[in-house]
Amino acid sequence: MATKRRPELKRNALERAQDLIYEAWEAHSLEAGVALARRALEVSPDCADAYVYLAAHTARSHREAMDLYQKGIEAGERALGEEFFQENAGYFWGILETRPYMRARASLAQCLWEAGRSEESFAHYWELLRLNPNDNQGLRYLLLPRLIEMGRDAEAERLFKSYQDDAMAVWLYSKALLDFRAGGDGPKARKSLKAALKENPHVPPYLLGAKRLSRSLPAFYGFGDENEAILYVHEAKKGWRKSQGALAWLGAHADVPPRASRSRT
Repeated sequence: MATKRRPELKRNALERAQDLIYEAWEAHSLEAGVALARRALEVSPDCADAYVYLAAHTARSHREAMDLYQKGIEAGERALGEEFFQENAGYFWGILETRPYMRARASLAQCLWEAGRSEESFAHYWELLRLNPNDNQGLRYLLLPRLIEMGRDAEAERLFKSYQDDAMAVWLYSKALLDFRAGGDGPKARKSLKAALKENPHVPPYLLGAKRLSRSLPAFYGFGDENEAILYVHEAKKGWRKSQGALAWLGAHADVPPRASRSRT
């Protein structure tokens, strides 16, 4: 499907501002980057990435960061225009011009989650997935374990089914946990857990406490490797701990030293 481009109004100024942000990302110092971001807003107040940069590098609180991300969203909406959203929903991110808006909205969703405002955070994630069901930003990998953590299993199941062919650890272990929460230690849950263990056997030791999580997260990962397991457990451990009996069940079916199975359930 061919996509329609946004109006050319203010395009040149916005492009110049975006070029300044590209420079900011490569700046030799934070001070230089911040100065470039502020200059970008002087050139075009519709430069969403400038607000994203300032939120990430100058905000001193969640409130201040959220205000800047919200301004970034509003800037992106102005730059794209209402008609653009109506005509291109479902194809965002594939259109380069949408990416500053998408970055601002995803960043706000993350900030809201960290501030304990899960309801608002989830609403942003769902809308981003509606605009870009291909999920180039990988937002589903954050949303799924967080829905489980908050006890929103029906929504988690709906999200899982939308990407049910996904073979990432977060997808497979989340499905196993959802099946256990729904029916306990039954054939369905065991089958899901078996599939998860096959794809990434590194998850149980971290969930059960046989291995400690580092305070710093890996910068990269590969399918089925230990770094993928660490990233999953960092995000999903609360959901497992909140699920009565889930960790004991995992310990009974995973090849983990016995001392690990004494972790919290």
